[in-house]
Amino acid sequence: MSDVVDWSTPEGLRAVRESLAATIPGWTDPAAYAVGIGAGSDSREVGFPHVNADGSHPLPAVVLAKVIGHQGGTATYDLTLDQLRTAAETLAPAEACTAYDHPNLWAWRDLLEQVRAESALTLTAVFVRDLEDPAASEADAAMRDVIDRPSGER
Repeated sequence: MSDVVDWSTPEGLRAVRESLAATIPGWTDPAAYAVGIGAGSDSREVGFPHVNADGSHPLPAVVLAKVIGHQGGTATYDLTLDQLRTAAETLAPAEACTAYDHPNLWAWRDLLEQVRAESALTLTAVFVRDLEDPAASEADAAMRDVIDRPSGER
């Protein structure tokens, strides 16, 4: 994909997102999504270093969905280190576009380092189709708590 489209412009990133989204049947951008990190199997203790809930950064959502096989709706997934690495590597060319910050990519790289340093940590991906949907898991509820907090209280 990176050979076909210029990742260095907002228009190019939009084209990449549209092209990738077209490969996911029925794709619609989620109302919110994030990758969280936790200690083992306790999904109540999942932390989310960056949550997307304002419609910005739709490309990382599509990249992450494609890597893990998410096709839409509200869902929670256990995420492997390899899956997150693949998502980060797939998204990395977007850094060429200096018109945007890349908080998802930066958060994903930080999470990769944390899990490499402490193998007992686990990764979770959460997608929310509509914030009115019931939480799909405790991790989903924890992510929504982050959304509901005033800025600076994360």
